[in-house]
Amino acid sequence: MKTDHRQDIVRVRARGGVREMVEIALPIVVSQACYTLMIFTDRLFLSRLGPEMMNASMVGGLTAFMMITFFLGLTSYTTALVAQYYGAGRKGSCAVAVSQAVIVAVIAFPFILLCRPLAHMLFGLMGISPEQSVPQKLYFDILLYGTGIVLVRNCFSSFFSGVGRTKVVMAAAVTAMSVNIGLNYVLIFGKFGMPALGIRGAAFGTITGSLCALAVLAGTYYKKSNRKKYNVPSSFRYDRHVMNQLLKFGYPTGVEMFLNLLAFNIVVLIYHSRGLVTATAATIVFNWDLVAFLPMIGVEIAVTSLVGRYMGAKEPDIAHRAVMSGIKVGMLYSLVVFVLFVFFPWQLISVFRPDVAVEVFAKAAPTAVFMIRLASLYVLVDVMIFVLIGALRGAGDTFWAMCYSICLHWVLVPILFVVLRVFGMSAEAGWVVLVSIFVVSSVFVYSRYRGGAWRQIEVIS
Repeated sequence: MKTDHRQDIVRVRARGGVREMVEIALPIVVSQACYTLMIFTDRLFLSRLGPEMMNASMVGGLTAFMMITFFLGLTSYTTALVAQYYGAGRKGSCAVAVSQAVIVAVIAFPFILLCRPLAHMLFGLMGISPEQSVPQKLYFDILLYGTGIVLVRNCFSSFFSGVGRTKVVMAAAVTAMSVNIGLNYVLIFGKFGMPALGIRGAAFGTITGSLCALAVLAGTYYKKSNRKKYNVPSSFRYDRHVMNQLLKFGYPTGVEMFLNLLAFNIVVLIYHSRGLVTATAATIVFNWDLVAFLPMIGVEIAVTSLVGRYMGAKEPDIAHRAVMSGIKVGMLYSLVVFVLFVFFPWQLISVFRPDVAVEVFAKAAPTAVFMIRLASLYVLVDVMIFVLIGALRGAGDTFWAMCYSICLHWVLVPILFVVLRVFGMSAEAGWVVLVSIFVVSSVFVYSRYRGGAWRQIEVIS
């Protein structure tokens, strides 16, 4: 009897522990790392053509992504919804949730295309130099036509994340990365007899990679074993109740993602409007910030999935244990990033050095070094923010998470505008302000989680 009791204790401790967190998070982190490497490589290849092309790909790519963020965030809540249905033993409802997300994605695509002139207007308002703005618009226009693929891909990814089969998501991400990097090398530089398409080649490679990833996810979702387990054939319908749950709990995440990325995009544009030197320094730093940022989304998704699962099973204490495990895993990763940013900034910057010596790059390097070193401070704070926000979303506290995140990002915009454009202070001064705001804001999300209101929320009924 004592042996059985000990085994029960070990089993309970394993649920929500670091091992379970790593099993769920690692494939997602690898998936996000693949996405990071894909974007990073695009800009790395284009930097060989000159800083203008690298800068253009950053702003054009960010803006194309911004155009889909509301619908991406909305459909991403499928992860938490599927996790809660899975935890409650209602597997058939998991597939129904995916179908509702796909319906949203299909309806959203034409609206996204209609918003294209608004993005062009935003580019024009910031007064970016023609050397950058022309290829920037070209890159954006091509990517926009691939956004429908991204949205549907996200629906299937959310299903596999919700049921804990994150290795499928990882396989799709590895496929997208491999195809994208290979095609970009061929299309950007004109290898193996292909014409050199430059920044257009980068956009075509990205769309093709995303399409291949969708094929992997859809193929696995419609396999016979998965169709039978989740009753997929009967899920192809509009379900008013599940759709209402998706819209009710998913719209805050969608609004949050859109407004956050819009704010971040404006922040980038404010830096880019200061001229090519500041734009180049900012682009290099944001590229490395992306390396630090995106894998943390993997940990956040894992926390959302586990918290959703255990809240669906009415076990908030196990959900809390999963959150603590997420913080431990995230801190380990962020410490590695901290060391790289503090001690090896020159090496990180040199990666983007053009093939031909360019004065713009030489002038931008010292500013970029300062910004990367300072970024090491908020990398550590970001761990807690990501994990706790993921926990609140998984439990259904999405409205507060939305308000917090939106306020944080939109406080940055006017302050940075005043610092850089009104007072004409240095890029370094603006960066100090940005990092300081992120560090101070972490207190609010910690207080919300510790308050425990998330334990009382019921998402499914």
